[in-house]
Amino acid sequence: MSGLLGKFTKVFASEASRLQRAEAQIAAGDRFAAFKELTPLAQAGNKRAEYLIGRAYLEGGGVPRSLRDGAFWLERAAEHGDLEAQALLAALFVQGMIGPHASRDADVSGISGARPSSALFGVEEPGKPDYASAVVWARRSAASGAADGQALLAYILTSGPDDIRDLAEAERLYRLSAEGNCPQGCLGYGLALLRKEDPALHAESYRWIVAAADAGLATALYLRGAMTEQGQGVPADPPGAMEYYRQAAERNLRAAQTRYGMVLFEGRGVAKDVQEGESWLRRAALQGDIDAAAFVGDLYARGGDLPPNHAEAAMWYRRAAEGGHRVAARALGLMHLNGLGTPRDPEEAARWFRQSAEAGDTASRYDLASIVLKREAAPEEAERTREWFEKEAQNGDPVGAYNYGICLAEGVGVARNDAEALVWLRRAAENVVNARYWYGRMVVEGRGTTADPVEGRKWIAMAAEAGMIDALVAYAELLVNGTGGDKDHAQALVFFERAAKLGHVGAMFAMGAMLGGGHDVPWDRPAALGWFRQAAERGHAFAQLMLGRYLARGLTGETNVDEARFWFNQALEKGLTEAQGDLAALPAAETPAVGMPPNGAVEQTAPAGLPAG
Repeated sequence: MSGLLGKFTKVFASEASRLQRAEAQIAAGDRFAAFKELTPLAQAGNKRAEYLIGRAYLEGGGVPRSLRDGAFWLERAAEHGDLEAQALLAALFVQGMIGPHASRDADVSGISGARPSSALFGVEEPGKPDYASAVVWARRSAASGAADGQALLAYILTSGPDDIRDLAEAERLYRLSAEGNCPQGCLGYGLALLRKEDPALHAESYRWIVAAADAGLATALYLRGAMTEQGQGVPADPPGAMEYYRQAAERNLRAAQTRYGMVLFEGRGVAKDVQEGESWLRRAALQGDIDAAAFVGDLYARGGDLPPNHAEAAMWYRRAAEGGHRVAARALGLMHLNGLGTPRDPEEAARWFRQSAEAGDTASRYDLASIVLKREAAPEEAERTREWFEKEAQNGDPVGAYNYGICLAEGVGVARNDAEALVWLRRAAENVVNARYWYGRMVVEGRGTTADPVEGRKWIAMAAEAGMIDALVAYAELLVNGTGGDKDHAQALVFFERAAKLGHVGAMFAMGAMLGGGHDVPWDRPAALGWFRQAAERGHAFAQLMLGRYLARGLTGETNVDEARFWFNQALEKGLTEAQGDLAALPAAETPAVGMPPNGAVEQTAPAGLPAG
């Protein structure tokens, strides 16, 4: 009997020494030698060796990395009672790194190097968390008193599906884990106390979070910074908080990188450093922080502390928008619409406006409607947008009713139907200024109903009083022509001027035409010349013609034949053949015109009811 006992003692001593030697080799970085040492021990069922072999496969230590084989050996160790294997196996299930059958798909032959082809070439991608499997192993680990297992089980009971959540039990387990000096347990217990929103518990919460931070947990360092900055459980010390943010950021916690980057960029609690702040924000964005990506996009879009760079801005806006940031999606849509940092592409702009609008951004709804109604969006986008507007209209949304009415009036994504459009526009007119203008215009023109200039003028007037630019111009035209009511040129001038000062090029021309004579307002040709010049510089062909005539004929006492010739040529290039006679009447040019104004912006036609010259 004593001989048999001695034999077993020698075997156990041999296993212990080999295990000790393998762990020393791992510590020294010789993972290949350690793997060879551990192989026979694991095959013989030594749970510590099985655990270390599983870790080797997971980490690629001395053997090609394999989640499948790592799970296999971890499960063997866990079944044999290894607490670390149980906790790690549960963590892998929580992270979705392995599925419920992953460990059973491995082959013990893989340990010898003759690994199955599926392990060598199979795709091992993280999937969805498997809480059902995780909770089994976490409970076994926690029941054995392992602090790591208690913390992990508490996390599952806090963050898992509703049917397994138990916040009270989670708090108890976090406390046990924290008292066992587990950093994750300290962090979890501190957070559990903080979630109670009881100021009396802040000091205790802070104490546990400090313990986790001292152990180097990045999240704990970040929370310590936040509590220090805000004075939760500790006297407020914003400058001191920045050091904790920095440490967490250096540990690659993206929330801390965003926070620390913002602090550096704005110079709060630390010396302002725009370049370093942008660098941290960029790191956070590259890790997937969409707020950081959107902020970096803003930095390059607007310029200021950093030089503007629209191409760079578009890249960061795209990263944020693809992550679901609705404001960045709208910003990217605007860049595509205006050709800033990217080729002009209204169809791509419409796609991003839709994403932003569907996420709740109201302004993007108007942006999308504008593109669709200008017929710059793809045909399928027009139909989808019309369906969207129709649904909103039927649900009682006045903006949706307005947009659906315009689709019907213009035949966008649906056959044109003036009568039905009028119904929806009238509903929207109670709340939407633009709908008042459109409804009034259609009533004046008799679209979808019997023409009623008096009623239509009333609605257009309401929209004009609210400041809508197109309504200002339309109402002024009605006043000039006496449509739907008395003529009132003096009042028309007031409305034209309001629109002109808001940038309406046609209204600028109208101001020049009215002040130039022939209307029931005092003449003021110098002022008329000024308005014609503003409109001409923005590409208005009739204004270019009139400016040329004023300069050629000296109607304000100033004659400039060379500049007149320039503006006549500009008008002629835009197809205004009347300018040919004006050019022919000019004396021959003696020298080329010098310093002539360049062509301006988009061409506008003369407003209805006003003379072109």
